[in-house]
Amino acid sequence: MRQLLICLSLITVLTGCQSAYYSAMEKVGYHKREIMVDRVEDAQTAQKRAQKEFQSAYQQLKKLTNYHGGDLEEMYDHIHSEYEKSSDAVENVQSRRAAIEDVADALFREWHQELSEYTDQTLRQKSEIQLKATRKSYRTMLTAMKRAERKMVPVLNTLRDNTLYLKHNLNASAITSLKSEFSDLQDDIQRAINQMNIAIDESDKFIKEIDPK
Repeated sequence: MRQLLICLSLITVLTGCQSAYYSAMEKVGYHKREIMVDRVEDAQTAQKRAQKEFQSAYQQLKKLTNYHGGDLEEMYDHIHSEYEKSSDAVENVQSRRAAIEDVADALFREWHQELSEYTDQTLRQKSEIQLKATRKSYRTMLTAMKRAERKMVPVLNTLRDNTLYLKHNLNASAITSLKSEFSDLQDDIQRAINQMNIAIDESDKFIKEIDPK
């Protein structure tokens, strides 16, 4: 199924039509609800990866601020690599969230339209109530995800600024001057991690709401 999903995703990129993608997936028995769950789980994985990358970048900078001799060029290369990994991780989190929004729009639009197709009003009302509850849970999850992304910004900014500064000032005095900038980084990382954990928890709640098993 994963290989088929990748192939159909490539087709979507080439055609630029998400509705065609969802239609094609439904023809092979893979519905929007399942796509939504998979994308939420992918977002959780992306957030966990971002947490690890932030912590790893912090540890590399911590080693540098405790510098007592050694190959500064090599230390800078490690820091630059960690920044690049952190930047990629943040972009992945953002793209995963955008993918969730895309399928959510399609799913909720279809769900709402199908309410008019019921002949049994009791079943229609139950479906409408479930739609409202699922939308509410989704909005809570999405808000938590966006808050987490905003918390990532100061972390990434600090990592980028430190990397750029070191690139042109790779000496012991420059490292000493970075210590004041570094002091707030750990707090920023912890705030980002805490918010990502909240987003992950809300994602778990949403998955239970949309796909109870």
